[in-house]
Amino acid sequence: MNILELSEQEIVRREALAELRNMGIEPYPAAEYPTNAFSTDILAEFKDEDEPREVCIAGRMMSRRVMGKASFIELQDSKGRIQVYITRDDICPGENKDGYNVLFKRLLDIGDFVGIKGFVFRTQTGEITVHAHEITFLSKSIRPLPIVKYKDGVAYDRFEDPELRYRQRYVDLVVNDDVKEIFIKRNKIYSSMREFFNSRGYMEVETPVLQSIPGGAAARPFITHHNALDIPLYLRIANELYLKRLIVGGFEGVYEFSKNFRNEGMDRTHNPEFTCMEIYVSYKDYNWMMCFTEQMLEKIALDVNGTTDVQVGEHTISFKAPFRRVTMLDSIKEFTGYDLNGKSEEEIFAICKELKMEVDETMGKGKLIDEIFGEFCEGNYIQPTFITDYPIEMSPLCKRHRNNPDLTERFELMVNGKELCNAYSELNDPIDQAERFQEQLRLSEKGDDEAMFIDKDFVRALEYGMPPTSGMGIGMDRLAMLMTGQTTIQEVLFFPQMRPEKKVPKDNAAAFAVIGVPEEWVPVLHKAGYNLVNDLKGGNAQKIQMEIGGINKKFKLGYTVPSVNDVAAWIEKLG
Repeated sequence: MNILELSEQEIVRREALAELRNMGIEPYPAAEYPTNAFSTDILAEFKDEDEPREVCIAGRMMSRRVMGKASFIELQDSKGRIQVYITRDDICPGENKDGYNVLFKRLLDIGDFVGIKGFVFRTQTGEITVHAHEITFLSKSIRPLPIVKYKDGVAYDRFEDPELRYRQRYVDLVVNDDVKEIFIKRNKIYSSMREFFNSRGYMEVETPVLQSIPGGAAARPFITHHNALDIPLYLRIANELYLKRLIVGGFEGVYEFSKNFRNEGMDRTHNPEFTCMEIYVSYKDYNWMMCFTEQMLEKIALDVNGTTDVQVGEHTISFKAPFRRVTMLDSIKEFTGYDLNGKSEEEIFAICKELKMEVDETMGKGKLIDEIFGEFCEGNYIQPTFITDYPIEMSPLCKRHRNNPDLTERFELMVNGKELCNAYSELNDPIDQAERFQEQLRLSEKGDDEAMFIDKDFVRALEYGMPPTSGMGIGMDRLAMLMTGQTTIQEVLFFPQMRPEKKVPKDNAAAFAVIGVPEEWVPVLHKAGYNLVNDLKGGNAQKIQMEIGGINKKFKLGYTVPSVNDVAAWIEKLG
């Protein structure tokens, strides 16, 4: 890497790196550093009346206050932060004080990892602190961290640009204390849910991510190619059909936390890669699954937050069971005034036009109803509400309603104006299933690129017989948003999908050579802001000469500075 591509701080840190090695100190040692305590444990367990506790801790140095022969640093480990008191004579008891004067004061930087051995005490200001008697260098940080200052629990100069935070999540986690807590809560959600399922005897399984037929949902898949088999494969859009195959195989209940991929838009609640949990239980129906789901969510809320009430933006959402139940057609009637019961595809299309909706001829009856509900109803349900009994055209994998053959035994749980989970009394009639797949094929031929593929093997599995089954799928990312009070999905994903980083366009040495610029001066011109040859056009030769001469001097490059006439000749060639 050319030195001119580095900032001043990065240059200083690389020089410190070289000096450490010259002193015989390895800046990236391989040996284990055996710690015996975390910052949070030390703070929680300290008692003034106890004998001083000897501890060995490790972490990043996040701040430093040097006061002559004594200093304070703030050490951040995986659990939190703690103050460390360092004196010159404690860590350098002999005549040689370089360990403090050189290593600690000059070569140690904010962000470096160090190990501390010492004892715990309380300072005169009342702060629990580790008094160090030994410092071990563990890892050098050669790129400076953003400095976020905390006073009385309030953060100043926060690292808060979303573009930078999501792209450099590793920095976000280090400098923004509250971010790590979001992901700790997310982990608790998974643990709580697993505990709920396992206690009932249901088994966690894994199913294929690469599928020859992307089934189980209406969505546009990502496509790839398997070279050895010379066949197209799809990243899964859902794992439903594989889990049902396992129910056919004789398992009572199976569930999976699955990474799904849908080649669709991105917004505050959608990411092309997302996590879904799907569970299928034999001999159950959607009424049982509604009770099961609300009990599960109540437990998760209590496990994660200690209460069933969760604050999301301006709304306090209660996950206390039971939840309200409303049929889809009743909901549409309530918010639009139109009763769609018994209406044909043509009639519903006309209603959409009356409602001034953007619809087209590719949309079937189910899609039209879905669009109406999404536009006029969905956003009204802030508190958890089960929307039930969907029209059959919307649910090709769901059982017909026991009381109305035009409907299905399906529910979706709406929370904070968005769908959180989807559940059915699963269709186990193979003949009915085959007919519904054919209807999906008709929609596909009309131009609906989200219509389901026909999975003949799945139909074959049903022909062997599947017991009455209820299934439920829940978006884990959206659930994490709710349980942590976040309003964007990017906040609960470690590494959300991002556009490629924008790179500043730069002409290479060959392009500059055309106007006579020597190769070694090209990086200098880039550093001065002349990234393209045309950036020199019409420039002031004297000004440019002074700029590049100043960079040559500042970075001790040792180049012979071109004369003003030389620079003028470069500019002249540009016309």
